[in-house]
Amino acid sequence: MAKKILMLVGDFAEDYEVMVPFQALLAVGHEVHAVCPGKRKGEKIRTAIHDFEGDQTYSEKRGHDFALNATFDEAKPESYDALVISGGRAPEYLRLNDRVLQIVRHFFDANKPVAAVCHGAQILTAAGVVKGRTVSAYPAVGPEVKLAGGKFAEIAIDQAVVDGNLVTAPAWPAHPQWIAKFLEVLGTRIVHEQTTAASR
Repeated sequence: MAKKILMLVGDFAEDYEVMVPFQALLAVGHEVHAVCPGKRKGEKIRTAIHDFEGDQTYSEKRGHDFALNATFDEAKPESYDALVISGGRAPEYLRLNDRVLQIVRHFFDANKPVAAVCHGAQILTAAGVVKGRTVSAYPAVGPEVKLAGGKFAEIAIDQAVVDGNLVTAPAWPAHPQWIAKFLEVLGTRIVHEQTTAASR
């Protein structure tokens, strides 16, 4: 059964962490509304490309423009089945928006599925919803998770962790695991049917 999913994005969110989950969730039949505070449907955010090139931290380059398909001020969290929070630099400023935090708390209070990747955990910690929860994030966000009362999951960069309704991962290399686990929490079943030569 298709779900209606709210996706929080913002300027200089990580390019892959916006584009890939947005497109993947649409591809399996879910309805996804990507919103950004202060912006309306049809407006764009600018994304950033974060890469791991052997430096002590990620490098950052300009990404694509991403068109929002819904208006933040019109989004009613009670009408959505799940929430996705992308990473990158956007969470750093999005967590200063009181309504963003109220929206996040709604999904946790209602025990609806929530997926956050990379720096997306900064919004979770600001919303006060990680206490007692196991949370993965970009390693530099680990101290915030611990200070907020969460258990920081030190997992490989291509892995994801599930804690009840919450699915988190360190960064975009985890997309196959992160999205697959989120689909499981959503109750989405993907069936692979074997065909024979005669039925082709």
